[in-house]
Amino acid sequence: MKKGSLVVQAVLVMAIVALLTWSAAAANISKPRKTSKAKSVVDNSGTKKKISKKRKSRRASMYVWVNGHRLKRNRYYEHFSASSFVTVDQTVGDIMAGEDPVVRQAAIDALANMNGTVVAINPDNGRILAMVNQKRALSEGGEPCSTIKIAVALAALSENVVARETKIQLGRRTRMDLTQALAHSNNAYFEALGRKMGFEKVSYYAHQFGLGELAGWNIEGEHLGVFPDEELAPRLGGVARMCSFGQGISLTPLQLGALVSAIANGGTLYYLQHPTTAEEIATFEPRVKRFLDIGPLIPEVSPGMAGAVQYGTAQSVRWNFSEEQVLGKTGTCSNNGTRYGWFASYANTSAGRIAVVVFLEGGRPTFGPKAAEIAGRMYRNLYDHSFFVQATPVPERTGQE
Repeated sequence: MKKGSLVVQAVLVMAIVALLTWSAAAANISKPRKTSKAKSVVDNSGTKKKISKKRKSRRASMYVWVNGHRLKRNRYYEHFSASSFVTVDQTVGDIMAGEDPVVRQAAIDALANMNGTVVAINPDNGRILAMVNQKRALSEGGEPCSTIKIAVALAALSENVVARETKIQLGRRTRMDLTQALAHSNNAYFEALGRKMGFEKVSYYAHQFGLGELAGWNIEGEHLGVFPDEELAPRLGGVARMCSFGQGISLTPLQLGALVSAIANGGTLYYLQHPTTAEEIATFEPRVKRFLDIGPLIPEVSPGMAGAVQYGTAQSVRWNFSEEQVLGKTGTCSNNGTRYGWFASYANTSAGRIAVVVFLEGGRPTFGPKAAEIAGRMYRNLYDHSFFVQATPVPERTGQE
């Protein structure tokens, strides 16, 4: 064979080998790489519950509850400098000689170590039966928060702005009447009432109901709550904000107690009296400040106050006491690093009535439903000591006495 032919054959062989090598490499590149099959994850019931709980907690953390309303949480996180609890005896300095010992002990036990005060009043004569932590009870108080809604409701009814069944449009799909608004402490509803009445009318009725003046008769150390002479600035919410949260107003436990007592007795606003000796008890005589023309309006507001305890913001009363009817209104708000918790109420029984105001100051654990819980414990203590059985039968209410 010629040398040239051998060279050609060698070149052809090399070309064929190179072609076969390239084809094998190409096949390996195009062929999917074999990997182990991914295992599917199967959640057991415990894992599913944990995941579900985390998802719900993330959703819940986006919202905050204020006076029974679910509001979207903003980025601002309020910090409180005041404490909700005390480590000292809050009753030191109290003058108790003229108080009802059963009522006083019930209030002390109910308040426990919460930073605040409890005031109990006989609504049929204005006598203070117990005043625990008298220094705080007689102080200038604080913003009334949503307890101001009681006065606003009475004012709006007096002005025929609404009736109990009147529904107010609060949004595209939300309408609410007075009973629902009081029970659930709806701010938008009472803001609407405030705007309809205006500051002058709101101020007039507030003063008629005892705001801005001393509630007691010669009670040493009592401070004056303040109702401002001018409307809250528009940038702060104006009269609407005053009627929903009481912003700019200072209310004392005694002022609120006197108003709730007037609702309980049919419309008589008594001067509150605090006997301090046996002689003062023996010579006690009720002192009427003025008669309020609210007798016909009480059936309009009482369903909302009863609803607050039955299904609204004050349901915590019923954790401890449900044997007798309790009507009330909660309040929660804060100012300058201090949070306030209010509950104004009265027990309406066939054997007797008693008005109870709880006012708390502190931090995050302080709020209206907590004050209502304390009132519930107090009513329970009174009931267990046969207070309502021993009380004088309730006289018929005439609206004016």
